[in-house]
Amino acid sequence: MTDLENHIQSTALIDTHEHMNKEPAFVDDGPDILQSVFDHYTANDLVSADASAAAIKALYDKSNPDIRARFEGVRTAWERSQFTGYGEGARWVARHLFGIDEIGGAALETAAPLAKAMHKPGERLRLLRDVAKLDHMQVDDFQFATLPDPSGPEFFLYDVSWWGWACGKLTPQDIESETGIEVIDLTSLRRSFEANFAKHAPLAIALKTQHAYQRTLLWRKRDDADAERALLKLLRKEDISDAERLCFGDWCLARGVELATEHTLPVKIHTGYYAGNNHMRMDRIRAGQLCDLLLEYPQARFVLMHTAYPYGDEIVALAKHFPNVYADMCWAWSIDPFGSATFVRQMIHTAPSHKLFLFGGDSFWPHAAVAYAWQARRGLTRALQAEIDAGDLSEAQAMRLATQFMSGNQRDCFDIDGARAAIRRA
Repeated sequence: MTDLENHIQSTALIDTHEHMNKEPAFVDDGPDILQSVFDHYTANDLVSADASAAAIKALYDKSNPDIRARFEGVRTAWERSQFTGYGEGARWVARHLFGIDEIGGAALETAAPLAKAMHKPGERLRLLRDVAKLDHMQVDDFQFATLPDPSGPEFFLYDVSWWGWACGKLTPQDIESETGIEVIDLTSLRRSFEANFAKHAPLAIALKTQHAYQRTLLWRKRDDADAERALLKLLRKEDISDAERLCFGDWCLARGVELATEHTLPVKIHTGYYAGNNHMRMDRIRAGQLCDLLLEYPQARFVLMHTAYPYGDEIVALAKHFPNVYADMCWAWSIDPFGSATFVRQMIHTAPSHKLFLFGGDSFWPHAAVAYAWQARRGLTRALQAEIDAGDLSEAQAMRLATQFMSGNQRDCFDIDGARAAIRRA
């Protein structure tokens, strides 16, 4: 093992993005062997490899104890997709967590008790902290509230979710229950936003939105009067046009950015590739469509996620051009491992070195996060070793960059110590 490889394997990694299920869900209703090995993203490649909807449903139906039959329905699709990034993660989980060298029905059946034995308090944290060697994990659980996680209060740090607002969705009953403010117009909505941030932002690590799944990333500055007209229609439960909803969503996104900046929270935005199958709209996902938002809020810190795959060049250009833009490689390693290694090298030679965040697994169960962390370490080693072999970096320089990409840059951007201190006080 080279000094570089040893350094990357031993350095703690900051995980900037997961949707990790909480401890009670893992202990009381955690994944069985098939759900553990074939994490939900693996299902996406199985579908693309022509697995039927019925076979996918059966694969993840842990109420059926027939492990072999459940696997057999996707066996051909698995053979076709086992070498993708998702497949690589599944093979790592099988081998390193369950001792399966070759995935098959009999081997999975034999390993089933091992998966069940993991459903105990503290095991989820052990896998993430001790096996994956994560310093901490930043979690988007799709909630505005950021209550401390009793299973690891200073390990699991939570994003404030702004997804619904950026999509122009309105849930006034939720606002009122959180803040006691009845939303009747734009002024009261603004006050409710301020109250929500005052209540939850101190414990949060960032603001997060993935509105590209429902609408375009293209943002425009909106007039209060236009936004209020859309809001009043929503409050009256009248029909609202797509243009009106987009106007309201743009207005809400702007308020979220302003309040996040006031509370020193970076703004995480999903860019690029969609999870799932058969619903991606390529015209919505290009990161370059955010330029007006970046220009409007130069004091905000924007973390653009997933390398905007497959539009990585746009993320590189934005990180190079805008002082307040950071490129987050969360999820990218499992989508396209080799393209991600190239992205690292492209960022090294194009943008300032403090702009790159290496890892986030974007997963729900710890098994996948552990595997994807291994994948990121392996990919970073490949990328930096190629730079050394090309004569563009010394090994010492590569090791310093590795530390920056794995944890140093994240510490500079996110107020990790402040969030942890607030959690201790809470």
